[in-house]
Amino acid sequence: MSKPVKQVHLGAAFPGVNSHTVWSDPRSGSQIDFSSFRHLAQTAERGKFDLFFLAEGLRLREHRGKIFDLDVVGRPDTLTVLNALAAVTDHIGLAGTVNATFNEPFELARQFATLDHLSGGRAAWNVVTSSDAFTGENFRRGGFLAHADRYTRAAEFVDVARKLWDSWEADAVVADAGAGVFVRDGAIAEVRHQGPQFDITAHPTVPRSPQGHTVLIQAGNSSDGREFAAATADAIYTIHAELKAGQTFYADVKDRLAKYGRAREDLKILPQATFVLGDTEAEARERARHIRLQQVTPQGAIAHVEQVWGRDLSGYDPDGPLPDLEPLTEGVNITRDRARHHHDPLAVARRWREVAEAKKLSIRELVIELTGRYAFTGTPARVAADINAYVQGDACDGFIISGHLTPTGLDEFVDTVVPELQERGAFRTEYEGTTLRDHLGLAPAPHRGVAA
Repeated sequence: MSKPVKQVHLGAAFPGVNSHTVWSDPRSGSQIDFSSFRHLAQTAERGKFDLFFLAEGLRLREHRGKIFDLDVVGRPDTLTVLNALAAVTDHIGLAGTVNATFNEPFELARQFATLDHLSGGRAAWNVVTSSDAFTGENFRRGGFLAHADRYTRAAEFVDVARKLWDSWEADAVVADAGAGVFVRDGAIAEVRHQGPQFDITAHPTVPRSPQGHTVLIQAGNSSDGREFAAATADAIYTIHAELKAGQTFYADVKDRLAKYGRAREDLKILPQATFVLGDTEAEARERARHIRLQQVTPQGAIAHVEQVWGRDLSGYDPDGPLPDLEPLTEGVNITRDRARHHHDPLAVARRWREVAEAKKLSIRELVIELTGRYAFTGTPARVAADINAYVQGDACDGFIISGHLTPTGLDEFVDTVVPELQERGAFRTEYEGTTLRDHLGLAPAPHRGVAA
């Protein structure tokens, strides 16, 4: 008996900055104007995607004591954008990345419950954490968490949010022809929570939303992150995209679910990926090479290497070899916020030199090699076949896809790759449910009550 075809789940990510988008292309639009968000979300909905995914940026990066100008595009408030998109879309899920370190459960639970109501059950929260004191300077309590404590706070945060979402019974709001709309007596529980991170007593102001609980996404690949996802999340946004690495990650996370009383289908694994299409394989490869050269500019490549070396390397040729001097190891703060490297700079430099020497790469070519997200490259039929192979081969349950242009980068994928997936019977031709949980094949969120 043949194995049933698994359905591919797809999310559309709004393109970021730096080496993730070609902001210099004349076709590139604004990353803050609402029309850009609307275009991408409506294009993804036209393609029957599960969700639209919006990242979060809480502080502009600084490099060598100045705002890093290649990173300045603006990042409006996530929830404001998603609430606006709820009014101009009908089906697609609306997922927002919001930090659990710098927010409070009552406020965030209320905001996501509101989005779920306004969208008719399409809200998702990508739970992220931070131990970054630089970003924390924007907030009253600052970057007060040790790196190891991030998930401790996040787990308690989610626990409190769920209690708040469960404080209203499903039929708490009653419509009465004579008296109007009122709340049934005893249908709202008081939420009392005392823990290491939060101590609150509350009567939430928003009724239980269409999904009950907002869909929870977790972005993290560490062992702690995987365990947090297995215990808490409905989906994981991950960077594992190579087939073998994806299969290993998939098996590891899915195997953790049983101890929390969860089934394997209760958690979807969605790696990030991009794509480059062409009429032929050769054309797609050449187009991919050209795009990467646009994404990683000469000055961007030098700045990337400076993050590890901790030195001013502006005198070096980006098309030349890596510096022959060693990185500084103490008292270095050349890049603030979103620096990519937290490990021993000498070890990182040694590994980079090995890669550069083995592949005969210049500084810029090396940075292109190191910073590229996984890209499906080829004809539409080839890309659809490759995506389907990952899902059927248990390397993931689908992908969070982004293009290289804002906001039209997804158009070509929707017009050419999605029909190929539909022909294979691996992707929906119409939405069959109304909520994001329906799209992802997740069970309705149970009402757990509010016991401490």
